[in-house]
Amino acid sequence: MPGELPGAGYHPYLEVPWDTLKFPLNSRGACIRIPMSRSRNKEQEAEILAWIEAVLGEKLPSGNYDDILKDGVILCNLINKLAPGSVKKIQSKGTNFQLMENIQRFQAAIKNYGVPQEEIFQTADLFEKRNIPQVTLCLYALGRLTQKHDWTGPSLGPKMAEENKRTFTDDQLRASEGHLGLQMGYNKGASQAGHGGFGNTRHM
Repeated sequence: MPGELPGAGYHPYLEVPWDTLKFPLNSRGACIRIPMSRSRNKEQEAEILAWIEAVLGEKLPSGNYDDILKDGVILCNLINKLAPGSVKKIQSKGTNFQLMENIQRFQAAIKNYGVPQEEIFQTADLFEKRNIPQVTLCLYALGRLTQKHDWTGPSLGPKMAEENKRTFTDDQLRASEGHLGLQMGYNKGASQAGHGGFGNTRHM
């Protein structure tokens, strides 16, 4: 249910205590927003920049994490590398409004790629530096999601657990049902008076 904590501990990607996150949470326990007062994690920011460099195959400009990403150009190039053709037009120069359009195109592209809306940062979070930790959360979500696509390049964050599906034949299912029936019959008989059961003392 919205507003319900998924459990004690920390958010797996930002090391944010669950009880400090704004509500509601979605059914998977993903936070919708991170408090603007939350301090930034420089190690995670460096990891993201290193991942972007590895994906793009080129060195990023020197500077602060938020300044490097601010105009949205690198972000658009990133999603175009992960999913070619996602962003058709990228403004390398222009007014603030035109540069913010880069960010908005990136947001639309990663939503189409599969990043949940609640994990996508708002334009002002990056361009006006209102909530940089939310930007970090979003990029970790994107990096995690690449594992569900055909992307075979560098990954970001922990490896996602693979779904373990098991297929049983009709004979195996019938055998299992028969075994369960015998077990239930034994337990029922063992619980009757004079027969005892597990944990009962046998009197001679």
